[in-house]
Amino acid sequence: MFGLGWSELMVVGIVALIVVGPKDLPVLFKTVGQFVGKAKGMAREFSSAMNAAADQAGVSEIQKTLNAAANPKKFGADKIREASGMGAAKAGPATTALSKERQEARAKIDEAMAKAATERKAREEAEAEAETAKPAAKKPAAKKPAAKKPAAKKTPAKKPAAKKTPAKKPATKKPAAKKPAAPKGDS
Repeated sequence: MFGLGWSELMVVGIVALIVVGPKDLPVLFKTVGQFVGKAKGMAREFSSAMNAAADQAGVSEIQKTLNAAANPKKFGADKIREASGMGAAKAGPATTALSKERQEARAKIDEAMAKAATERKAREEAEAEAETAKPAAKKPAAKKPAAKKPAAKKTPAKKPAAKKTPAKKPATKKPAAKKPAAPKGDS
């Protein structure tokens, strides 16, 4: 609304609680809510009155013209249609009167375009048929499979013998040397 975040609203609430007091705070909030509601209602009424006055003055048509001018593609296409005489009639040809020479030239062009279109369509169909016929042409005529020769048995290649390390001789146990007994002394 006024660019206040939750932290600012909390500070305002705490200050209002301190200044107004806990008893009168609900009454204050009710009064502020009514005031805000009346202000919104007045703003809505003012806005609708301004829109109605603008509609009566023809501003909406001016705005449509400005929007059309802002879109260069649409604006250009509309102007081309107007200049060519096609206007809103998109389905039919131009209704402007042509001279006899231009009508004959137009008829020739239309015939040439129709002929080119039919030739192109026939060529595309022939190419499509050729594409579907190619896999059939590549398929060989029923050939007999060649007789299979028995496969030679493969013997596994021998690995070179691994060198054996000589076995270690077990260590012979030598009798532990006896320690001389400690002299027995006076205890």
